[in-house]
Amino acid sequence: SRGWRAWIASLQVMTPRDKLVAIFVRLLWAICYVLAFALGSIGFFLVFEWSPLVRETVVVYLFAVVIFRLARVTFDFLLAPSGSVGPGNAARFRVVPVSDEAAAHWARRLGYIVGWYAFGAVTVHLLTTLGFSDNCRQVAAYALGFILLILGLEAVWNRPASYAVEPTGRFTRIGIRTRTWLWTVYSISLWLLWVAGMMKPFWIAVVAAALPGAIALTRASIDNLLQTNIIVSEAAEDDAPVDIVDDSDVPVTETGSGSEVVAIVQTRPSVASVMIERGIRAALIVGAIVLVANVLDINLRGITSQDSVPLRLMRGALSAGIILLVIDLIWNVVKVLIDSKLVETELAHEAGSDRERRRARIRTLLPILKNVLMILFVAVAIMMALSAMGIEIAPLIAGAGVVGVAIGFGAQTVVKDIISGMFYLLDDAFRVGEYVSSGSYKGTVESFSLRSVKLRHHRGAVYIVPFSELGAVQNLSRDWVVEKLTITVGYDTDVDKARKIIKKIGQELLVDPELAPITIQPLKMQGIDSMGDSGLILRMKFTTIPGEQFTLKRRALMMINRAFHDAGIKPAFPTVQVAGGERNADVAAAAQQALAKHNEAIAAANL
Repeated sequence: SRGWRAWIASLQVMTPRDKLVAIFVRLLWAICYVLAFALGSIGFFLVFEWSPLVRETVVVYLFAVVIFRLARVTFDFLLAPSGSVGPGNAARFRVVPVSDEAAAHWARRLGYIVGWYAFGAVTVHLLTTLGFSDNCRQVAAYALGFILLILGLEAVWNRPASYAVEPTGRFTRIGIRTRTWLWTVYSISLWLLWVAGMMKPFWIAVVAAALPGAIALTRASIDNLLQTNIIVSEAAEDDAPVDIVDDSDVPVTETGSGSEVVAIVQTRPSVASVMIERGIRAALIVGAIVLVANVLDINLRGITSQDSVPLRLMRGALSAGIILLVIDLIWNVVKVLIDSKLVETELAHEAGSDRERRRARIRTLLPILKNVLMILFVAVAIMMALSAMGIEIAPLIAGAGVVGVAIGFGAQTVVKDIISGMFYLLDDAFRVGEYVSSGSYKGTVESFSLRSVKLRHHRGAVYIVPFSELGAVQNLSRDWVVEKLTITVGYDTDVDKARKIIKKIGQELLVDPELAPITIQPLKMQGIDSMGDSGLILRMKFTTIPGEQFTLKRRALMMINRAFHDAGIKPAFPTVQVAGGERNADVAAAAQQALAKHNEAIAAANL
């Protein structure tokens, strides 16, 4: 299989489909590897005639070796430690998302643990064939089990500190050393229960710890299978820039160093992945229930045929559990569909276009719909679960109606908030991302809840405003904005000349590649607005898309100031004319001298 293994090691995992194909090929190779060893060992041995004792001894130990090799290839398949698939990045074949150190550690330790368990099991079985007493077999089993306990504790205590390769880094609140001691106490307690012959508590403790771990590993593994590894450069230097070409709309994370750079594209979960993950979780839960029922000598088939209070409660609990699993599956599918639709609307379109308005409305209504559906699913799940357990829900519904009326009278403000919010959304008064003003509240709409809206002020403050307190809403982000500005010039200014200059500036702004997309009507002068104390007040206006008027206004004022300066048009300054006789002239001269001394003092202070 040298060529097969070399081909597997050379596979380039570009998409989730490529990753699934590569993993399936590795699994097929692992199965063929174990089958080849089994045929070459057990099969070849059984061809010849042997004495019964020799045949059984050799066969059972060869079977233990096959189990050990099967465990090794299984954990190599799931964890893909470095070197298991030849040179290159082995993480692209990894099913369980762990670091390279953790993959190498657990693949080796778990293989040894399973191998030792198989060796101990066949040894105890062989002692029965050899005629050893029950006490001798129990002592041997306890000794072999103690060694198995030591192997497990060694694996726990020497495990690497880092596990997952997730960029967010999910750490629990319990420290690593504390968890190590908890696993130690748990493992020793399991061994003591097994030695004491308390098998029912033993298996319940095993299921209680194994089921959550198996569910978490299943979720992480399915998420990891949707992750795409793209080898960008096979000869990139450590400090060399790398250009990543990615046609997808999802974020890209760069990893790797030396001769290989890998871009990991994290895709969002699909409906199929959610159904697979929830289906496996349901299978694990059902399997755990069946195992516990067998350990406790409970006949699950007899539950449906017999009728007693404990059996009715158990039957109702099982039915409620199935209902909750189904509701959970439906809710997660709906949530994935809504989240995927929200992700599709993250890319903004041309401002003011129909597609952009549709995108903003979808991003406004879908979060509300998601919250409403979540509450609906929770209520339906609780009612159906209680009904399955034999509890009459009709009085509960009637009582809930009475309680709802009482709560409605006592929480009129909350009800008013919810109803007001419904009408605001139906009227399409505002959307996520729009800037609105209502009374003393103004800001960009960030999100909604059932009873309030979150506004982000342009200075950073966040307002959580109940819908009932909004009142009349001024939406500053719809359709277009007319911005008016005034400039004061001297009375001797040529108004026609100023009009031509402003018109020329408006045409220059209209063809500017940066400002043209946001301009609806160019800058133009409307004429003399009024005659002020110190000059003529000229009024101008322009029309832009909402939110961009400030950018155009700043550029226009800068260009007008420069053009007026070049054309000799001077701005108006407030002036004071003093008229009178010699006494007034002396006063004016004294004022001028005082002003000059004041300016000299200010200049000296600045120096």
